[in-house]
Amino acid sequence: MYDRFSALSCKEVINVTDGCRLGYTADLELDTSCGRVVALIVPKPGKCFGLLPSQEVYVIPWACIRRIGADLILVDVQPQDICRPREKRKLL
Repeated sequence: MYDRFSALSCKEVINVTDGCRLGYTADLELDTSCGRVVALIVPKPGKCFGLLPSQEVYVIPWACIRRIGADLILVDVQPQDICRPREKRKLL
């Protein structure tokens, strides 16, 4: 199966262990040596009704993805285990 990142972007991510909405996919983590997707990056929902962005993201390992549907992605994870601080962008 061949697909593009645009097919995965902006899909809602749902955790099947507790039914919690984690957010929407925003980025991928790739292994450039072999060309494989390592993880999905999902920003945590913002605070104050989404006006203030969160400083953390969920990094969901590819092995934890259970099903990719037309409009959502089902994952099997513990949210506290996959939460990481957002990386600072480097200016060129």
